[in-house]
Amino acid sequence: MNKKFIFSLFCLDQLGIISKVSSILANNSANILESSQYGDPSTKTFFMRSLFEVDELYIDKIKDELYLEFNDNFSVLPENYKPKTVVMVTKDGTCLNHMLYRSKQGSLPIDLVSIISNHLDLKPLADAFNVPFYHFPINEDKNKQEELIHNHFKEKKAELLVLARYMQILSPEFTKKFFAKAINIHHSFLPSFKGAKPYHQAYTRGVKLIGATAHYVTDELDEGPIIEQEVIRVDHSLNAKQLATLGSEIESQVLAKAVKYHAEKRVFLNGIKTVVFK
Repeated sequence: MNKKFIFSLFCLDQLGIISKVSSILANNSANILESSQYGDPSTKTFFMRSLFEVDELYIDKIKDELYLEFNDNFSVLPENYKPKTVVMVTKDGTCLNHMLYRSKQGSLPIDLVSIISNHLDLKPLADAFNVPFYHFPINEDKNKQEELIHNHFKEKKAELLVLARYMQILSPEFTKKFFAKAINIHHSFLPSFKGAKPYHQAYTRGVKLIGATAHYVTDELDEGPIIEQEVIRVDHSLNAKQLATLGSEIESQVLAKAVKYHAEKRVFLNGIKTVVFK
């Protein structure tokens, strides 16, 4: 029976890559439905993502032949694959609510296995969507709390960690364990308006653009490889609360897009930046 699969590849850029991939798929009766590719001249790296359809009886043979050409630099996953995902939150539930709704109605392709928080405020929201909620307070030992989170992630066999307005700075030791597996969201005022109430600071300064940035988590705070960004124009008629409301809506949308692109294997790390096939 024919099924759809997502093929993704990154490797040293060289002649004939597309031809090799196409030949392997064609020789195994696979039909390419869509394909995107990019060769970065600065890093000499080639990136490719394709959606193809084939009788699943051929898929192991296709993987074996691709491995002979590209070693471990590729992946082949069913189109309907949903990575097991853990979401971390604090008290603001706007991004979480957006993700819960979209994952439930099927437009966000993740298996949301649990929600972690250092507070209990959002447990009712998790309960409403029947998603397990875990309270890991920080108390006096932040390292112990991070160890609990990491162990929980492994126990759930999760593949993606999403920081949906988790308002704590993570240690470098923690972030290294989640290299290319953790996505964060923040407003786009950084580095101008740091700390608490950034939208109030922006209102005071009379900003004309507000936005959000979703990126992979690294040990450099809010400076990981960017996956998605968006801005909208505002004016003097909006007060600080209205700016914050608009900002929360943009953050929710941008985070969901970034998670969707990651889940669909559309995002490739390219040094300190990303290649994203939309």
